[in-house]
Amino acid sequence: MTRGAPRLPPFGRTVPGNRWDLVDAQSETTTATPRSVSVIVAHFEQQAELDRTIAALARQTHPAHLMEVIVVDDGSLVPPTVPVGVRVLAQENRGFRAGSARNLGARAATGDILCFLDADTSPEPDYVARMAALPSLLPEAVVAGHRRHADFTGADADAPVETAGPARELPEPSWLASAYRASRNLLDADDRSYRFVIGAVFSCTRWFFDETGGFDEDFLGYGGEDWDWASRAWLAGAVLAYEPLAVAWHDGPDWAGRSSADARRQEQKNRETMLLAQKIGVAGSRPRALHGAAHDVVVVLDAAPSDGAAFVCVDTLLEQLPHASVVVPAGTHPLFAADPRVLSAAGPTPRGRVRIDLDTAVHFDGRAEAVSGTGTARLASTALQDAAASVGSSDLGAVRIGEHVLVRSERALRREERWGESAGWRTEQVTDDTIRPLPGDVSVAAHLGGWLSLD
Repeated sequence: MTRGAPRLPPFGRTVPGNRWDLVDAQSETTTATPRSVSVIVAHFEQQAELDRTIAALARQTHPAHLMEVIVVDDGSLVPPTVPVGVRVLAQENRGFRAGSARNLGARAATGDILCFLDADTSPEPDYVARMAALPSLLPEAVVAGHRRHADFTGADADAPVETAGPARELPEPSWLASAYRASRNLLDADDRSYRFVIGAVFSCTRWFFDETGGFDEDFLGYGGEDWDWASRAWLAGAVLAYEPLAVAWHDGPDWAGRSSADARRQEQKNRETMLLAQKIGVAGSRPRALHGAAHDVVVVLDAAPSDGAAFVCVDTLLEQLPHASVVVPAGTHPLFAADPRVLSAAGPTPRGRVRIDLDTAVHFDGRAEAVSGTGTARLASTALQDAAASVGSSDLGAVRIGEHVLVRSERALRREERWGESAGWRTEQVTDDTIRPLPGDVSVAAHLGGWLSLD
């Protein structure tokens, strides 16, 4: 597979896995020159809320000469008014397009760090400084801020939000607070932790935002574009972190607590979920049986001693990993033309969550069978599934199974492309006698009939 040279980060370092705790961001950034920050505020017909947010941004502790504010208007009938020094960009009103608006702001930004807010989400004075601290040291960091809720009806726009917010506080989503606690502020993030990055309160480096390609502008209507982006960021090597002291106050209740009809709200949520299911391939997000468009596990079969060996290899592999995509040598691809999961090496190799390389065709024996005459059972091998599930979340970057199977985390690969060995991922070696190379004269009939033996 041919890959272009990686774009190296302009500053900073990396950590193994998701170990942001190895960096003392608050103390280290106080002794270093602060990075420039572009605050991108998405807006649509919320002038009163925008006034409060702009006033809150004017009171930030981050150095004013290193902070720019860009308001991106999503097609308001009346353009927003802002103080001198705040930039305003606008896009055509074609429905709710938060992802497109944020992309527009990011393209115009000049700061090293991008800090995303919504017009109705007003930050406390040290918000920007706290959100910029970790990305200033780890260019792959994606930081989720703490969005709290308040009813600011009738409140003065210039009133300090750090006092007005607590005085008017509304409940915050319990599921989100519980997730942050359970994951130790995302230190224990995994492939589904993208759900805990909220578009109205997050930050990253401009370099890393460009690495991900920005927001997917297919998302129209409320929600989903942030989770899609965070999932792609994770696969691109993001270090996810939650900063509970970076507080921004949302004017009004959480989406789930709003007064729109339950049926309408559920319909909207279902549309978002079904679109995400086509774009995020991980278990728990993708369809349970349907085949989605997103790649999760990508297997590359380099060679096979015969067409029969290739057939048995791919068939037993997909029996264990039915959602995998398998890239086979171009000459053997016609054998699998009826199965859209099998791709030709003549085309581009997709990138998913996990990459498995096979240097030759092997037999994956995952069945549990009774052992004749003993009354016992031979347990099915789960080494392949276990490796595919475990790489990438901790500092485990790869698992080598026997001599011919290498299971690697895509996010580890992306980091290693940038940092080399200093990326710090570790490799485990596993022995599994049920995974064996296939001879060229393997019997396909015996495989299909269930009596194939390689002994």
